[in-house]
Amino acid sequence: MITLADLERIKSENNFKENLRKKKNHFRITVGMATCGITAGAKEVYDALVHEVELSSLKNVEVVEVGCIGECALEPIVEVYDSKGTRTTYCKVRSEDAERIINRHIMKGFVVEDLLLVKHKKAGYLE
Repeated sequence: MITLADLERIKSENNFKENLRKKKNHFRITVGMATCGITAGAKEVYDALVHEVELSSLKNVEVVEVGCIGECALEPIVEVYDSKGTRTTYCKVRSEDAERIINRHIMKGFVVEDLLLVKHKKAGYLE
């Protein structure tokens, strides 16, 4: 059964996607900052991403903290949303990966393959 909270969450996600589509060549990077993410190093990842965005003077990128993403064993999790509505989910991200995410994904348009959530889930990497 869908609850009122579920409907609010769906509405919020749809509003977010619609607003992002209106901004051409804009990216939103979310970092899961629930207790599991913070324990796994998400705060350091968040800080490194913000630093890389500032270092590159990117005005079309926002980095935001979010709550639990739901894959605690694969934290820290970073999701990149583009203006086309595409979401790329990276897992087990370390602060030193921030430069690759910004330089390869955001600036050059290449996914950072070794950090993809789907690759880790398929391979059974839950160490």
